[in-house]
Amino acid sequence: MVKYPSVRPLAIYASNPNTARGRKIPQPSASERSPFQRDKDRIIHSSAFRRLKGKTQVFVAHEGDYYRTRLTHSLEVSQIARSIARVLGLDEDLAECLALAHDLGHPPFGHSGEYALAACMEGYGGFDHNAQTLRIVTHLEGRYAEFDGLNLTWETLEGIAKHNGPLVEKPSDVAALPWALKAIDNWQALELETFAGPEAQVAALADDIAYNNHDLDDGLRAGLFTVDEVTQIPFVGEMFADVRRRYPDISEDRLIHEAVRDMIGYMVADVLTETRKRIAAANPQSADDIRGLDHAVVDFSEEFRAKEKPLRDFLFKNMYKHYKVNRMMSQASRVVTELFELFIKEPELLPDDLFVMTEGPENDVTARVVCDHIAGMTDIFAITEHKKLFQPTGYL
Repeated sequence: MVKYPSVRPLAIYASNPNTARGRKIPQPSASERSPFQRDKDRIIHSSAFRRLKGKTQVFVAHEGDYYRTRLTHSLEVSQIARSIARVLGLDEDLAECLALAHDLGHPPFGHSGEYALAACMEGYGGFDHNAQTLRIVTHLEGRYAEFDGLNLTWETLEGIAKHNGPLVEKPSDVAALPWALKAIDNWQALELETFAGPEAQVAALADDIAYNNHDLDDGLRAGLFTVDEVTQIPFVGEMFADVRRRYPDISEDRLIHEAVRDMIGYMVADVLTETRKRIAAANPQSADDIRGLDHAVVDFSEEFRAKEKPLRDFLFKNMYKHYKVNRMMSQASRVVTELFELFIKEPELLPDDLFVMTEGPENDVTARVVCDHIAGMTDIFAITEHKKLFQPTGYL
């Protein structure tokens, strides 16, 4: 058995790279990198990961270069996930790998783009960004001579599939699965009826921590709401007040940065405290013991969940439903919908390498080709394609 000397000492319940379940296509290790390190490197070098720089969280990419994109968000999630994993004695590489991969399947224009694409794909098998991530890493990436996709380890695929919890109640419950999961060979082997391993649970919580705080930061800097408004939220107000006590003459920009920093630290500390309690109560002796529990072990405390709810409610009302964001997202939805409707009716308008994969207008095969194409677009590419196809002046 290969041993990986670069791996830090792990807790007994961590995912151990020395006993990883392997890849669909066996590949001998050619270096001292662990299998989870290799997975992380494959994700970072993938085309889908690079395209995240042009996909938005909330704001459309051309609105300004300060606001977070899927790429910067993924990097921030990975930093938080790695920090939590290290303290808990988990495999940092696997936690980071899952954090970097978690948004690969998002289409352009944030959630608006996903809702639009899901509506277009009704009747054609549907669309779900988590399932699309799996489709990317198992099928769509075309970099290697011996296989399609990235040929990732079982632990990484499992973590991508169910980092938010079990997907089915029993192994035979096929109807509940998104199309992309049903299309994976031997999907039952991912044990979708159980919770994911601890590193995947860490990545999911790191995502929650990152987007709550960074959406607050982006919303403030975009002028969608003010510091005075957010400090009416009890938890947020406490953080800002504490920074002001420590630094009475601080500028507003630095106040926001310090307060958001403190909020992240507070959330991480809460996750660590609650997770240690749950681990002590469950006394898991392996990662599989954690998978077999009827609840997640990595989580916020109930007390913090209550504190967090007003922040989520505030962001929903004042950011995600702000009229300026609504206008951007309405335009984005039309771009996605109109591109899909045109391509599925006239697949010959697709690039040649995609057109040869279609089977005529308006059928399941063509719809999936079109869906994959649009889901892979960056915001700017989708906008440019839409202009070329629907505003043809200068192209005729």
